Amino acid sequence: MSAFKAPPKKNLGQHFLVDRRYIDMIVLAVDPKPGDRLVEIGPGQGAITLPLLRRHGELTVIEFDRDLITPLMESSEGVGRLTVIHKDVLQVDFSKLAADDGHETSRIRLVGNLPYNISSPILFHALDHAAAVQDMTFMLQKEVVDRMAAGPGSKVYGRLGVMLQAYCRVEALFDVPPGAFRPPPKVDSAVVRLMPLPADAIGIVDHALFARVVRDAFGQRRKTLRNALQQVCSGEDIAEAGLLPEARAEQVEVADFKRLANHLAALPPGRRPA
Repeated sequence: MSAFKAPPKKNLGQHFLVDRRYIDMIVLAVDPKPGDRLVEIGPGQGAITLPLLRRHGELTVIEFDRDLITPLMESSEGVGRLTVIHKDVLQVDFSKLAADDGHETSRIRLVGNLPYNISSPILFHALDHAAAVQDMTFMLQKEVVDRMAAGPGSKVYGRLGVMLQAYCRVEALFDVPPGAFRPPPKVDSAVVRLMPLPADAIGIVDHALFARVVRDAFGQRRKTLRNALQQVCSGEDIAEAGLLPEARAEQVEVADFKRLANHLAALPPGRRPA
């Protein structure tokens, strides 16, 4: 009999995966290897947790809902070594977690069926610790995955996709229908893999400035770069970086955003963004 008796909590955005086919597909996508340090965000009722633990033997999970912790520990008995961190994932320092000297490797592999109501903050939090992460395999709302993987010219190409693609290789893997969950969400889901780029391949001089340029450029999508970025730089600065001041953000490649931010970072103090 299942140790999980509490119903899903709407306020936590809980939708538990129950379809074995998709559970197996996610475990196959993660494909843990000996020595890997797996960290699952939001294990819920253990749909992915227990198969991963059974295959890998060791797993750390981050769970905010205290009502799920005891059932998770009970279900894992005899399956493998489960470490539970009872905390809001946005308060977890992934870099510190990866620096644990008790393991063979210094980077972690993140897995999770992310709560849809806070998926973007979790993605940006993981991005802040990308150097400590080997890869991420997440299930999210399909609309979010589409935005993450979109390229220039797409209607859903925006800040989220540019920021993630600037630091990671983003690969949409497969869709998951509402019926695979209990209770079924009102939207389709999808699984995505993010592979953080090596530091020397990122090529961003000032990370805060890059983030500001991307945020302002997409702040008002219908505006040209000249107008959207007027609090950051001039049309002349944009042209000097090799971009068209009259272009809109949705037309600009990730590499061009990097080039613009790096050009601004190299300007003399009097012209550099404050």
